[in-house]
Amino acid sequence: MQIQVVKSKIHRVKVTGADLNYIGSITIDEDLMDAANLIQGEKVQIVNNNNGERLETYAIPGPRGSGEITLNGAAARKVAVGDVLILIAYAWMPLEEAKTFNPALIFPNEENNLLE
Repeated sequence: MQIQVVKSKIHRVKVTGADLNYIGSITIDEDLMDAANLIQGEKVQIVNNNNGERLETYAIPGPRGSGEITLNGAAARKVAVGDVLILIAYAWMPLEEAKTFNPALIFPNEENNLLE
């Protein structure tokens, strides 16, 4: 049996931009992506703590050390700059592996989205 479990989580980052005219996705500071074990193009769930919205898109790397969290395309309508988000990626794995799997959970500085 395979089950889906949390693989990566970036907990409580602030939206720094919303670009309706971009093709789509979420731009994430590449330092955050590395720390959370996310790769370019990976599907991520976005949970908006300010308005309750939940949506899915894919990650693209932003400049390292920038703290950038920008929702692009239609997803830009689901956030406002300053909203607090939780970003989650999931993985399928066998049940026995899932019992011992440790996800990459990171907690950046909530003011600037940088790792401390």
